[in-house]
Amino acid sequence: MTSPAGRSGDGGASGHKRLKLLAVTACPTGIAHTYMAAEKLQQAAAELGVDIKVETQGSIGAENVLSDNDVREADGIIIAADKEVDRERFAGKRVLSTGVADGVHKPKELIERVQHAPVQEGTAAAAAGAGGGKERSLAYKALMNGVSYMIPFVVVGGLLIAIALALGGHATAEGYVVTPGTFWDHVFQIGVLGFTLMIPILSGYIAYAIGDRPALVPGMIGGFIANTGALYDSKSGAGFIGAIVTGFLAGYLVLWIKKVKVPKVVQPIMPIIVIPIVATTALGLFFIYVVGKPISWVFESLTSWLSGMTGTSAILLGALLGLMIAFDMGGPVNKTAFLFGTGLIASGNYAVMGMCAAAIPVMPLGQGLATVLRRKLYSEQERDTGMAALFMGVFGISEGAIPFAAARPAIVIPSNMLGGAVAGAIAGVAGVGDHVPHGGPIVAALGAISGVVWFLVAIAAGTVVTALTTNALIEIKERRAAGTAAPASALPVPAGAGAVVDVAPGPVPAAAGPVGTGGTAVLTKPAPAAVAAEPQEVLSGYLTERTIRTELVSDSKEAAIREMAEMLATTGNVRDVEELVRVALAREAQGTTGLGESIAIPHAKTDAVTRPTVGFARSDEGIEWGALDGTKARLVFMISVPEAAAGDEHLRILALLSRKLMDSAFRDRLQGAPDGPAVLEVLREIR
Repeated sequence: MTSPAGRSGDGGASGHKRLKLLAVTACPTGIAHTYMAAEKLQQAAAELGVDIKVETQGSIGAENVLSDNDVREADGIIIAADKEVDRERFAGKRVLSTGVADGVHKPKELIERVQHAPVQEGTAAAAAGAGGGKERSLAYKALMNGVSYMIPFVVVGGLLIAIALALGGHATAEGYVVTPGTFWDHVFQIGVLGFTLMIPILSGYIAYAIGDRPALVPGMIGGFIANTGALYDSKSGAGFIGAIVTGFLAGYLVLWIKKVKVPKVVQPIMPIIVIPIVATTALGLFFIYVVGKPISWVFESLTSWLSGMTGTSAILLGALLGLMIAFDMGGPVNKTAFLFGTGLIASGNYAVMGMCAAAIPVMPLGQGLATVLRRKLYSEQERDTGMAALFMGVFGISEGAIPFAAARPAIVIPSNMLGGAVAGAIAGVAGVGDHVPHGGPIVAALGAISGVVWFLVAIAAGTVVTALTTNALIEIKERRAAGTAAPASALPVPAGAGAVVDVAPGPVPAAAGPVGTGGTAVLTKPAPAAVAAEPQEVLSGYLTERTIRTELVSDSKEAAIREMAEMLATTGNVRDVEELVRVALAREAQGTTGLGESIAIPHAKTDAVTRPTVGFARSDEGIEWGALDGTKARLVFMISVPEAAAGDEHLRILALLSRKLMDSAFRDRLQGAPDGPAVLEVLREIR
């Protein structure tokens, strides 16, 4: 096989055309791997005598974007990405698609392989089989893609409905309604449209992430079918759980259809006509005739089961209805309980609807209260969503809790169900009655509730139980994740760390610092030499000699993050070390920041810090960080930025570090620097 170097010349006397390649690098969680892959590909191309231009698609946006002229003149395109990249623009060119890790660890191999890669047809479909991601990773990314597109529809639709009900609604025998034809009715209908689109959007963008554009239509139509129970003889649609099912079915069905070999004359119309029509028809009929029937059967069976329980204990019935209401927030189980209560209103039985009405607002109110009670457990975006959920809960819009259930299903759904059961049971034993098919405090405010006091008590109790349970489960999960972490303040600081340790027995004022075991306070203060010297700075002053440690004491990732957070706190820029550690560990849970090449760059965006601060530490033994190449982290950078400055500055620091750390000579100098000042001098090379 002819190597790239053999084909390449100087473009002059040899008469050989110099190989020209393009590349796109992208990773789904940040930009470190994106830039590392780009740097490695550029280094490998230079060694092989190949021209290459790399487009990076990181969280900061696309940079060094490939132009039409670039594509026209290219001999091949390498896509090293763990997320979807538009391939339509590369039609007619050889395209090699793989994971971003291969861009970091196998750049020369990719340059060799792209010369024999398949030619990209006039659709992105042909590249599906050339990818390098694992199926599990693809499924996770697809679900998160659908949820991220769905959330704005939940919030906008829910808030518009709540506003319309608050300012233009009134209670009737048919429910809590807005007078038709009025201004507020139009606002209400716009909100209903948001909720109507929510389910197809979730399904459609799950499918899109799996099968690209041809999967969008079958995914959205499949989601709409799943949510329209009348199409398969059910009084309730499958809700957001059904949408997840149709999204994955549509995505993988399209992937399968793409593999079917068709005549070249048909290939141009495959992605815009053939695939959407075939996939949509097949999925729709499959859901109606195969999946829909069991859903209808479940609905009818649950209804019959509940009908047989009307004479049982009110506490038991209320708890069961509360569990069902809280389970799927609009799905068949929720709707079964709701319609059961609604149907009994006409017969003069208001107690069953009272149980349902007490449970309906518990999910959004409980999740919203959870973000208020323990703000440090949630990101700024989650806290904002929590405020919206509180508002929706007042008006009985249970869908306000869906974003939380999507983010932490194993924690949020059981917590919701427990709170719903408590609310339903209290309402049942107290004989609360609801005369209209609606729930939430707003119904009580309009006089449709008998036993108002106990109704509000039931809601409050369920809300508190949900909030406390959610926060407790989150804390338990985080403690388990950080269970091996030892407080860095209680560990001896090695020589060369730029600090000395004073150990003072007995009680210490709270302001003095963290307290070690056995009542011994461990206080860290700058070494005299560090105080006397003018601090040197790199990375815009975010990294100083004070935030350098030449040897980490910790031998685990969790402990190392805590140790470095304590080191950053010596600058005075960290107001809450525990919160900084929590956010950094939460980021690790999303995906390791171990980048390979013995490098790790943990980072956190939190208001626990007052200004961007960066720390660096070394570990001679290395720390297991879960890097893709299996190397232990020996060079660790920790980036902490406040929420207000978390955008471009955070990403800029990551990009600078990632690019420079791909230089093996730079890493060697950094590892071999004898002390803090020498380390800082090496770090000055970062530009």
